[in-house]
Amino acid sequence: MHVQEWLETVPPLAIYLLVGLVIGLESLGIPLPGEIILVSSALLASQHGEIDPFVLGACASAGAIIGDSIGYAIGRKGGRPLLAWLGSKFPRHFSEAHIATAERSFQKWGMWAVFFGRFVALLRIFAGPLAGVLRMPYWKFLTANVLGGIVWAGGTTAVIYYVGVVAESWLKRFSWLGLVAAVLVGLTSMLILKRRASKVQAAHQEPEPVGAGE
Repeated sequence: MHVQEWLETVPPLAIYLLVGLVIGLESLGIPLPGEIILVSSALLASQHGEIDPFVLGACASAGAIIGDSIGYAIGRKGGRPLLAWLGSKFPRHFSEAHIATAERSFQKWGMWAVFFGRFVALLRIFAGPLAGVLRMPYWKFLTANVLGGIVWAGGTTAVIYYVGVVAESWLKRFSWLGLVAAVLVGLTSMLILKRRASKVQAAHQEPEPVGAGE
């Protein structure tokens, strides 16, 4: 079953909690499809009035901020051994190469790696724990964490919701035009192909001139 189809069977309150929980766990450092759940929920909100996009965005932002903060605390306490343990449990996501790439990003961008990491799947999982392991000053981490969480979670919810509303309205208004256009395109393509086929067939059926093979 598709994620959105499954979400349609879940009550709105459960969707708010699910979005906050999944994004929170992902931000904490557990590889989960937080972005997929958020996008699917926002799209569902654009089609069903029972789901409030503002509440959805707030829950997503809260999950992102709280999850990252817990990840930071765990990373600060666990240090390098924590990354080694995560690598043994989730080798696909916490491989040495991925950790090295994320660490270079932190060394180059500092707190901005936490902010922009929200928009990159790999860094979204690493941001909290790695910032703690590298002992980034907490006020820098918190500032980037709050801003990044609100912009990413709230912004994604707003954009997907708006696109969903506009798309649904457009399709309802112009669905018959789309049908007519599709039929016309199909008929035109069929006529063109038929005409070209007739020309090719006629060319092959033309009699050879007398003496051509002599």
